[in-house]
Amino acid sequence: MQLVCPAGNLPALRTAIDAGADAVYAGFRDQTNARAFPGLNFDDGEIRDGVAYAHARGRKVYMALNTYPDSARLAHWHRAVDLAAELGADAIIAAEMGVLDYACRTHPTLARHLSVQGSATTAPALRYAYERFGISRAVLPRVLSIQQVERLCQSAPVPLEVFAFGSLCIMVEGRCQLSSYVTGVSPNRHGVCSPASFVRWEEHPQQERSVRLNGMLIDRFAKSEPAGYPTVCKGRYDVGGEIFHALEEPTSLNTMDLLPRLAQAGVAALKIEGRQRGSAYVGAVTRAWREAIDRHAAAPEGWKTEESWRKALAAHAEGQQTTLGPYHRAWH
Repeated sequence: MQLVCPAGNLPALRTAIDAGADAVYAGFRDQTNARAFPGLNFDDGEIRDGVAYAHARGRKVYMALNTYPDSARLAHWHRAVDLAAELGADAIIAAEMGVLDYACRTHPTLARHLSVQGSATTAPALRYAYERFGISRAVLPRVLSIQQVERLCQSAPVPLEVFAFGSLCIMVEGRCQLSSYVTGVSPNRHGVCSPASFVRWEEHPQQERSVRLNGMLIDRFAKSEPAGYPTVCKGRYDVGGEIFHALEEPTSLNTMDLLPRLAQAGVAALKIEGRQRGSAYVGAVTRAWREAIDRHAAAPEGWKTEESWRKALAAHAEGQQTTLGPYHRAWH
């Protein structure tokens, strides 16, 4: 299985490659990618250096052009496709049909991966993207059970990529209506759910902290309590007189225990989430997964998750907690 790792900037790209990533995914410094916020992503010179660094070491670079343009600015996304092809990117990751159609017609030799934001969760959806736009891979949303992933591997017309570690999203990927409602901006083109400019932390005399998103109370934490990044879906709410995480707990996806099953199913690539994270995160997570994948490939029968891998991943998880998320649900 290929290990695909995040590269939010040139140091992170180099760190991922040096730590053992088979491929990295990156974005231009504009709204064509879903992590568009200040200090992140690549200008033309940086991405040229990044592609050269990766290719010199036999690795690949995928350009994330995965947002949904409005009709007035579709040409901007077309130019991004042209630039990705001119730079020698190994593939683009796209979701919007107009972007995929343009890439298919204009740069037929540039590989096209269907983004997780395409929300393709069925074989017919994947078949449509394959037949209409010639995709060569699809990234599955983080809402499927392991049984559903296994069935799709058997019926999909293209190789499949799944998220292995990082932040969870229980909504329609990248298009959260909750965050849009509270902040008034789209997570899709403004970089992240709960953009940092809307987040306010408050210290209280009662030895606790609270966090608000655009004035709305999201959660309160005891001084010693771990706190993940505040998003609406991971807040605690008063529901029928009980305060709890009504939608999702602040925790990170970690599928390492499922690695043998994902390999047996035929998953083509494991993806690490986190282009917004720093080089320390990228390096530690990539090294752990590289070692785990290589050890499984060499001796699948005796493979088991090492405690050192668990500790390394937990240290970089939200609230230092991990979960299998929808992968382990009993119903599917």
